[in-house]
Amino acid sequence: MSDDPHFRGNGKACDPFAKPSVADDEAALERETLIDFPAEFPIKIMGPATDAFISDIKQAVAGVLGDLPESAWVRRDSAKGRFVSLQVTFTATSRKQIDEVYRAVTAHPDVKMCL
Repeated sequence: MSDDPHFRGNGKACDPFAKPSVADDEAALERETLIDFPAEFPIKIMGPATDAFISDIKQAVAGVLGDLPESAWVRRDSAKGRFVSLQVTFTATSRKQIDEVYRAVTAHPDVKMCL
């Protein structure tokens, strides 16, 4: 066995450009977050003010978090009524869960912005 730090136990050189595994990435994200979980977390989604859009967004969020009470949602229409801002506030249990909600929402083609 070599004492050289560039070699691992299998005798092969470490690749400094090797990507970490998904598990390593998720563990790193959990360590890097400034949020103490569980925490109340708001997400704001903007898009067209149509019943179909609002329904689709609520279904996307429910697909990750399950059904939320109507009180978790706040709707604000734009001045001309063409766009809507939907804010959903939920108890987040991990950074991964927050990322899953963002991915589910932003997958909708009519989402203009998600904060």
